Amino acid sequence: MKKLTMVSLAAAISLSMIATGCAKKEESGSTSSPAATNGAAATAESGKPVTIKMFQFKVEIADQLAKLVDEYHKENPNVTIQIDTVGGGADYGAALLAKFNSGDKPDIFNNGGFSDLDKWIENLEDLSDQPWVKDLVPVAKEPMTKDGKLYGQPLNLEGYGFLYNKDLFAKAGITELPKTITQLEDAAKKLQAAGTTPFVNGYGEWWVLGNHFVNIPFAQQPDPNAFIDGLNKGTAKIPGNEAFNNWVRLFDLQLQYGNKNPLQTDYKTQVTDFATGKAAMTQQGNWTQVELSQTNPDLKVGFLPMPISDDATANDKLPVGVPNNWVINKNSAVKEEAKKFLNWMVTSETGKKYITNEFKFIPAFTTISADESVLGPLASDIMKYSQANKTLSWNWFKFPGGEASSKKFADTMQAYVAKKVTKEQMLDEFQKTWDSLKK
Repeated sequence: MKKLTMVSLAAAISLSMIATGCAKKEESGSTSSPAATNGAAATAESGKPVTIKMFQFKVEIADQLAKLVDEYHKENPNVTIQIDTVGGGADYGAALLAKFNSGDKPDIFNNGGFSDLDKWIENLEDLSDQPWVKDLVPVAKEPMTKDGKLYGQPLNLEGYGFLYNKDLFAKAGITELPKTITQLEDAAKKLQAAGTTPFVNGYGEWWVLGNHFVNIPFAQQPDPNAFIDGLNKGTAKIPGNEAFNNWVRLFDLQLQYGNKNPLQTDYKTQVTDFATGKAAMTQQGNWTQVELSQTNPDLKVGFLPMPISDDATANDKLPVGVPNNWVINKNSAVKEEAKKFLNWMVTSETGKKYITNEFKFIPAFTTISADESVLGPLASDIMKYSQANKTLSWNWFKFPGGEASSKKFADTMQAYVAKKVTKEQMLDEFQKTWDSLKK
């Protein structure tokens, strides 16, 4: 999936990413900034040189991050930040583990949260008392919070939903954006009557189904975490669950008003067909903005929620999450200097400018503003929904077996699309998958 700022534009936004979180494919490789003398236990105030080792996975911001730390060095000449980047085709998790096992432990590194937090928590510094914590967008806290303590600073926010073509909606006479499933079906009928295919469904990609789409009924539970805990304990079930039953109606609606060969439609075809006006809606995220703009610079696009019922309040939300986080090695001799850098990155004017203008991130902080002209209309919609606290959680990171369960869910959903299983069989298979992989 394509890869995951909040604004004060009214202000607000997402891992492993976390390959399942987004679809942007990073180039494989490792890069490093020039090495420097290890500062050990020295501090900048002492006047002695201090080196902070940063080990990070986002290849696409490696150059920009190097420039940012140069800016920090200008303001703090005794502090040098040494960056080592491993991402894309390289296994960041394995490389990080190798770093720790070799004794070359970084001071700052990345963590996806949830199960990844549990795996590394014994090595992580508690950041709950940091100045920037009070400015976090609420949705950004959950992945890195354990027992009331916050262990990570979010890189950014990302979100998804139904992308919609504003010109095609206007052509079909749709004046009110759909927020319920009945309104969505009415919109689909109007688009079809106007000669436009309502949906292009990219169901050739497992993650479109097994991560993002199946997340909706989990996120629409009264308490998603309690429901998942119930599934793990055997006190909750997917078959017969109201949210899952309602969700199948949305699944059927997309199939009824969608393209003819969804199982043969991959990500590139899905995005291209939407960008060129062959369909008015598609399920995707803000990571498609670059491809959409390159394919059709004149495309007027926005986000719609993915409703499963006629409760407008409950359905007028977008799934928003954090793709990854900065964390600090609690045993680092320079952890206080590392904290100062992370704080500077999200509070200084220079750092905030880099996050939005150079990294092209949707900020996870209410104090960082971002202009639509910089990030695009999809990011703008995510920020507006996030500022209004109209968001749904990302839950696939909590599935038992991680990616294995998501792929099994996707296989079952593809079988449903192919009419090889019924609704009841699909939900039963979901339950069997969960039970077979839970601890």
